Amino acid sequence: MGYFLDLRKELGQERCHRPLIMAGAGILFVNDKNEILLQKRADNGFWGWPGGSLELGESFEEAAIREAQEESGLICDEIEFFCLESGKDTHYIYPNGDEIYVAGAVFFCRKYHGEMKIQEDEVIEQEFFSEDNLPQDLDPMNEPLIRRAFAALNKR
Repeated sequence: MGYFLDLRKELGQERCHRPLIMAGAGILFVNDKNEILLQKRADNGFWGWPGGSLELGESFEEAAIREAQEESGLICDEIEFFCLESGKDTHYIYPNGDEIYVAGAVFFCRKYHGEMKIQEDEVIEQEFFSEDNLPQDLDPMNEPLIRRAFAALNKR
């Protein structure tokens, strides 16, 4: 089930949706056209990048690589630090009422292999998007960072 979900379960999910700080990590896969892989989430229908929470003893890099492979089917060969995310703009309320604030690291991955496939319980669909063809229903928490990522990619 995972550390974070186990912790939430111990708190008594039915009685307590109290905000928690969740340590997380994510990957922005970049293809040779400078497009970024986005996924449509099964729980809220918004588009964002592959990522999730850290397990005990796991580094940000390890969590990002693990989550990316679990959710997208792609295996990272090399990752590059992009940015940290934290603060009031990372507040999120899950459809079940659980609340979190994310403290996370996001990485670029340009060198990867594997076959794209989705983790069906978390992802509806996925595809690479260019900056001028982003889906309208971007995750409000992810959108500013996605736009910053394209700005960083365009400077290269």
